[in-house]
Amino acid sequence: MFIMGFLPYGKQTLGEDDIQAVLEVLRSDWLTTGPKVKEFEESLAQRTGARYAVVLNSGTAALHAAYFAAGVEPGDEVITSPITFAATANTALFLEAKPVFADVRRDTVNIDPEELERHITPRTKVLAPVDFAGHPADLNDVMDIARRNNLVVVEDAAHSLGATYHGRSIGSLADLTTFSFHPVKHITTGEGGAVVTNNKDYYEKLLAFRSHGIIREKEKLIEYHGSWYHEMHYLGYNYRITDIQCALGISQLKKLDSFLEKRQALVDFYNRELSGLEKIELPVTLGGASPAWHLYVIRLKGDRPQRRELYEALHQAGIGVQVHYLPVYWHPHYQELGYKKGLCPIAEDYYWRALSLPLFPAMSKDDANRVVSEIKRILESLRNAF
Repeated sequence: MFIMGFLPYGKQTLGEDDIQAVLEVLRSDWLTTGPKVKEFEESLAQRTGARYAVVLNSGTAALHAAYFAAGVEPGDEVITSPITFAATANTALFLEAKPVFADVRRDTVNIDPEELERHITPRTKVLAPVDFAGHPADLNDVMDIARRNNLVVVEDAAHSLGATYHGRSIGSLADLTTFSFHPVKHITTGEGGAVVTNNKDYYEKLLAFRSHGIIREKEKLIEYHGSWYHEMHYLGYNYRITDIQCALGISQLKKLDSFLEKRQALVDFYNRELSGLEKIELPVTLGGASPAWHLYVIRLKGDRPQRRELYEALHQAGIGVQVHYLPVYWHPHYQELGYKKGLCPIAEDYYWRALSLPLFPAMSKDDANRVVSEIKRILESLRNAF
């Protein structure tokens, strides 16, 4: 419980079993590139319904690797959402490709398939929908658009581990799906990420890219000098994850269902307690989607949404609400690249209204009651002030 202290918007949930899993690796012979890496990958593949999983040292590395495996090259275009963490677009820049931002749906804040299709050009290589807040994007539409245009879908599912879309697990639908294991996500490895896929060619490229682009399999080598021999076939990176992290990931993954249940219970509580407030719009769930609820985002209504006032007052009260996200192309670096404000009006309107409430499995009922009570108190004081 955090009643007497600061309540963050997100936080890892660790138990003694997680700590013991890490200690066992620390006492073993393998701290990295060992058996826990493969074990974690196999567990992830099974959980997500994908044939292959490759774990990496961050969600950003996972996106970079996925775009590389998809064949993104200099001059290509990657269409994605502006309402996401900057890494979704930045990793396209890493490969000298151009991020293209398509506006979002007003209800789910996921990329609008019609807007996405409108931005396709002969240079488009990848469609990169984001499962914002844990609600799956319109994957049937996105995949249909991709197939009709011979494009690759890289789904940024950093928010949606454990979610389902029309009965199928997130990770089993897109060509490549990326996850993040940052401490505020559904499970954590400290820092970490993964890419899952059903495509063997993508899988093999991901493995090489994770480890400097090096190939060791004898049948793939151009020359062969002996059993020690290896070749660098790609310009890869050291994106390897440790056995220490993977041991934690294996332990955490076993708890995913209970974490999701606790998140859903908090969402249900928020929905029930906040539904009558005229100044607030609550998140939605579309038919066929079972969100993983990484975030619970409310939106302030009206011509003058008092988001900043509510944010600052809640922080003063010890409640760590957050804003997810500044439209990516508003960042100064993207402005320097020539992106202009006004590209995605719905996303920009969303940004001025959005506020993420605390949501993580270790929250107690008293914590959630505190959040709701403070919101009601502050909104009433703001109403009286204007």
